[in-house]
Amino acid sequence: MELTQSDIGGLYSAIVTPLKEDGTVDVAGLRRLVRHQLDAGASGIVPIGGTGEYPALSRDERKLIVATCVEEAGDKPVIPGVLSTGFHDAVEAGRDFAGAGAAAVMTVTPYYSTGTQDGMRAYFKAYRDAVGLPVMLYQIPRRTTVSASAETVRGMAEDGSIIGMKFSSYDLPEFIDTVRLAGDKIAVLSGEEPLFATHVALGARGGVLASASIYPKIWLRIFALARDGRLTEALAAQSGIDPVIDTIFLETNPGPLKAYMALAGMPVGGVRLPLLPPSAKTRESLEAAVRHAQGIALA
Repeated sequence: MELTQSDIGGLYSAIVTPLKEDGTVDVAGLRRLVRHQLDAGASGIVPIGGTGEYPALSRDERKLIVATCVEEAGDKPVIPGVLSTGFHDAVEAGRDFAGAGAAAVMTVTPYYSTGTQDGMRAYFKAYRDAVGLPVMLYQIPRRTTVSASAETVRGMAEDGSIIGMKFSSYDLPEFIDTVRLAGDKIAVLSGEEPLFATHVALGARGGVLASASIYPKIWLRIFALARDGRLTEALAAQSGIDPVIDTIFLETNPGPLKAYMALAGMPVGGVRLPLLPPSAKTRESLEAAVRHAQGIALA
């Protein structure tokens, strides 16, 4: 059965890609990581997005990662990220992931050659037709310098191009407009840890979060509180993880996150160029954040 917007809700873990010491993909580590998410109660897995180092992986590695996640996830949806800059490359990736068993793809707004709002709408319509899988829009303007307006998102939904979106932006008015115009047509998911509880209270059906790689249970607790209208309690619970969030994004994701995971007892290897291990200063902050997390119930 094809995934629909009504199937999407809860926590989707944007997982890192575990690497061995020689830099190759750690398949056994990837299986453990997927199982950690699902055992905690995550609704699905989002591999090889930005957190999964999509640009640093080869085509064959991406297919391997998606196939491994699908096999380990069982009946839980795997929604890999597609961060290709060009339409044909993005279609190729989407078809690869469909062949590997993905339930949908999470495709970034086209960047570098940035189009108009009409161009983005046409892009996603053509993309959905070409790939043959349900599509989630991935909106992260701080990386792409472009975003689809709330009106364009509504148009994409009306076209049948997308069933949901990951909203990674601090623009709250735009988020509110997006939920108002398209929230009954697609599943809007938060992509910002600091705003997650607020986004849920304002209509997000869940989130796609990088820090769920290490702490899925705390985000599930925050989600349940915010969904039930207990925003003050959700924000209080979220404050416990704030020091962790502050540190794992001090440098480009997922460098600090992977270093934090190793310090917290869940080693997943290093990162690929152009990313480097975190600086000494950032590592000190990560070590302090781990000590903080050991004193509260995050896991």
